[in-house]
Amino acid sequence: MMNKCKHAVFCLMLSMSCMSISTVYGFDYKSEVVIENLDNPWSIACISNSDWLVTELSGSLRRVVNGELQEEPIAGVPEAFYYGQGGLSDVVLHPNFNENKYVYLTMSAADTSNKKLNFLKVVRAELHKNELLNVETIFESKPLRKTRAHYGARLAFMKDGSILISSGDGFNHREQAQLLDNHFGKFIRLNDDGSIPKNNPYADKEGYKPEVWSYGHRNQQGLVVTKEGLVIAHEHGPKGGDELNIIQPGKNYGWPAITYGVDYSGAVISPFTEHPDMEQPVKYWVPSIAPSSMILYSGDMFPSLKNDLLISALKPGDVRQLKFDEDEVVSESIIISEFGRIRHIAEAPDGSLLLLTDQRRKKGKLIRISAVSEDS
Repeated sequence: MMNKCKHAVFCLMLSMSCMSISTVYGFDYKSEVVIENLDNPWSIACISNSDWLVTELSGSLRRVVNGELQEEPIAGVPEAFYYGQGGLSDVVLHPNFNENKYVYLTMSAADTSNKKLNFLKVVRAELHKNELLNVETIFESKPLRKTRAHYGARLAFMKDGSILISSGDGFNHREQAQLLDNHFGKFIRLNDDGSIPKNNPYADKEGYKPEVWSYGHRNQQGLVVTKEGLVIAHEHGPKGGDELNIIQPGKNYGWPAITYGVDYSGAVISPFTEHPDMEQPVKYWVPSIAPSSMILYSGDMFPSLKNDLLISALKPGDVRQLKFDEDEVVSESIIISEFGRIRHIAEAPDGSLLLLTDQRRKKGKLIRISAVSEDS
């Protein structure tokens, strides 16, 4: 259960500046609004300490260079289905990006023959200056959905160079999360070119989707792969029951057969919170915090965060630090809470933190969190 942290945040606004200095239980940082007027920003990828890519759910891939938002969006991005929770979502660089220039994007896409149906799509492309070239689709979720929610849409590279993709349950398709002949409520594992690894748990099982890595998920939007290869993910629960899990191949994570949450109406989804053939979360939250992204902090700028999980949350809106000990969460602290709903957190190469606020209609912001220097 979540530790209920009451904390005070003391902000000193610097004159004629968008920068502030804050302290939360000894965690000192300064915050700066780097970019405003973003349209529903969703994800950040850092090419360098001064060159960042930002997705807007409305369909644009934007480039930020030396703190300036480039006027024109990056060309060549496929059209996204922007409706409800759908749109252009994650952006991730290939581990060998400096050599191959590969960028990976997740998005929702409309079916060409029936615009009322849609699916989760992953594309790979080469970034050259301000354009994507050689764009190719490497994954499309099946079957098609009528709903416009719970896409998952998070992507991360594994230690062996393969990729994991979170595919949500589609909201109205939650029972399908327990079946292995579809992509609803699954983690998908592919090679970096979209081919299927031969050692996937269901690669040789007739009638099963060979891309499936794990199942029984709801809407997974936090994904971390450690240097040791441990896969950690969090997912949105319904009304309560957000989960943090250690993801292992072939395992069933229970949704919706077991859950610590209830439906939005208050109705019981399942009377069970555990089952011998289903995995228990490492941690769950009741009430919900709506976790939206996650990193394992590795930088030197904030020593007190080193090797800890940092989770961004939408409800009511904060960043949380989780300390691990042998795969068990031993403490949770709210370290940033003054910016409202946080859609994404990323670590810049210099160890500073980058936050995207969850706002539509060009009200989204990119905020940089960095250490307080002696002359600040």
